[in-house]
Amino acid sequence: MSIKLNGKSALVTGGARGIGLACVQALAESGASVTFTARNTASAQIALDTL
Repeated sequence: MSIKLNGKSALVTGGARGIGLACVQALAESGASVTFTARNTASAQIALDTL
């Protein structure tokens, strides 16, 4: 199933690892503009570097 989210925005809480990070990746690959939160900046930066 392919969902197009071009022009849409998404907010993912807990998006630095695990299921949250998988959601961030899937949403971004579908074309959404993604914002995510994390408990600390170090884990957020690691997640951001992997995207």
